[in-house]
Amino acid sequence: MDAIKRRAFLGFALASLAAARTAFAQQEWPSRSVHLILPFPPGGGADTVARAVAARLAEILGQAVVIENRTGGNAVIAAAAVLAAPRDGYTLLWDGANQITNPFLVRDLAFDYRTSFMPITLLARFPQVVAVRQDFPARTIDEFIAHARAHPAEVTCGTPPSAGMGHLALERLQQRAGIRLIHTPYRGAPDAAREIQGGHIDSVIMTTSTIRGPLEAGKVRILAVTSAARLAVFPEVPTLAERGFPGFDMDDFNGLYAPAGTPPAVIARMQAAVAQAMRDPAVLARMAPLGTVLVGNATDVFAAWLVAQRDVVEGIIRDARITLS
Repeated sequence: MDAIKRRAFLGFALASLAAARTAFAQQEWPSRSVHLILPFPPGGGADTVARAVAARLAEILGQAVVIENRTGGNAVIAAAAVLAAPRDGYTLLWDGANQITNPFLVRDLAFDYRTSFMPITLLARFPQVVAVRQDFPARTIDEFIAHARAHPAEVTCGTPPSAGMGHLALERLQQRAGIRLIHTPYRGAPDAAREIQGGHIDSVIMTTSTIRGPLEAGKVRILAVTSAARLAVFPEVPTLAERGFPGFDMDDFNGLYAPAGTPPAVIARMQAAVAQAMRDPAVLARMAPLGTVLVGNATDVFAAWLVAQRDVVEGIIRDARITLS
């Protein structure tokens, strides 16, 4: 009986020691640099936000925060790289809408986004606009929709890229307004911006940051925003929701994710650090001119929002038969 008790005590002691070591490691996190993997190229909207936030995060965490751009595969390459790393909080995924669209677009995925990743926080929302070339006959969103109804499948509309949030917003607008536009997908936002600025297409749906060049050149007019509320950067521009499409809310976005199995204490620490960075006046000032909305919300709030957004995009992709092209 004594031997059994000794073995039980030894097992308990070893388990307690392991738990203590784990707790200590989590309390000490981070003890080295944290890597944020982005599926986006350098210089874009997501990369700009990531680098601004990472600089402040490094100060808050007391360790370097390294941005790594891993493009390709419709963001699958970046996601796979994070899943292949140790699940200790030192390699995290800074992802876009691919988290909720890829399950319905990419065949033979080697992982399930919903179970392979743990949401940490919604990082930023990138509001989108409906804009037309300067000489387009419609001056308001109501006139644009009326014109499209009177000229079905004649008005061109560009989005960057195919199956992106701009494309999904376009499909939802067409469904709800009862219009049919000619969709012109572009590989990237600069291509679509260049085409609308040159007057080669009639309209675009793109983010506030990417429309800024054509707008400052006087080549486009913004008719509406796809966000739930008006934007501080364009306060005079109405939302689609207030112009007859209640509940319309189709921003692009970025979120932060950890691979499943990452210690909860690490996720909580990172969420708190990101939220603090998002409130920093210098970071806010840098993002304000672009129209980017920084968030940094609670993990449970972000997780619930993702579930709702998945339902929305699944319906749009299915009904519009959207595919990657």
